Amino acid sequence: MSEELRLRIISAIVLAVVVLAATWFGGVYFAVLAVVIALLVFYEWTKITDARNLDPEAFWVGWGAMALIAVDVLAEQGMEAWNEYLWGGVALLVVYAFIRAKNRWNPCGVIYSGLTGVSLAEIRGDDFTGFIAMIFIFAVVWGTDIAAYFTGRAIGGKKLAPSISPGKTWSGAIGGAVAAVICGALVVLSYMKNVSLWIIILAFILSVLSQVGDLFESFIKRRYKVKDSSHLIPGHGGVMDRIDGLVFACSGAFILKMLLSSWNHGVGTFILGAVSQ
Repeated sequence: MSEELRLRIISAIVLAVVVLAATWFGGVYFAVLAVVIALLVFYEWTKITDARNLDPEAFWVGWGAMALIAVDVLAEQGMEAWNEYLWGGVALLVVYAFIRAKNRWNPCGVIYSGLTGVSLAEIRGDDFTGFIAMIFIFAVVWGTDIAAYFTGRAIGGKKLAPSISPGKTWSGAIGGAVAAVICGALVVLSYMKNVSLWIIILAFILSVLSQVGDLFESFIKRRYKVKDSSHLIPGHGGVMDRIDGLVFACSGAFILKMLLSSWNHGVGTFILGAVSQ
């Protein structure tokens, strides 16, 4: 076993233990993890775009918005009355950044990373339903990534998006989606007696979003001609490199939850209603 492979395995195990432990305990533990992930993602985004040197005003305004988002995610019950003011501040800073930015991709980083942190924390919450919902999303995203890689290598075929990510194929995308549905269904069966059609549809949608997220990060890196988002994770590159699919999947699940907030039964309660329990 090469030294690089050994480093990758050790890093993956450590990360998995930290993430799963925080997911199990939930509450403030997972909220802290969500904030750390969001801040690291924004840091990597600004490194990729070289915002500090090329667009310093948007850089500092963006960090101000991220600070407000972090405060909101970590705020305890007594702080909930301030939520509207915090989000009002975030909105004003983002709008200002878009107006003043020399490169519109810089303020987009606040939306990308901020929504990631908020979505993760809100989906997990502090109850058992949130735990199952988060494990469901992890299973879908990880199942998609692993199956897409091995299916694509084994079958090959037509490229999915050759101009963005030449290595991805349609066979891998389909294999990833099938694996996502199976993995999601297995998680549901550990909690419920049956797997409804809605669970299958939801797993498929989140798998597609996960793959879109992967392609989006590849597009950003190709646009700025970088190989890895950073070198924060030994043997793996950056945080964005590892959670690109999770960003879109959890954000999509959170947005669906918000759109379906009045749906108080079935899959709405199980997966998307975790926060409202």
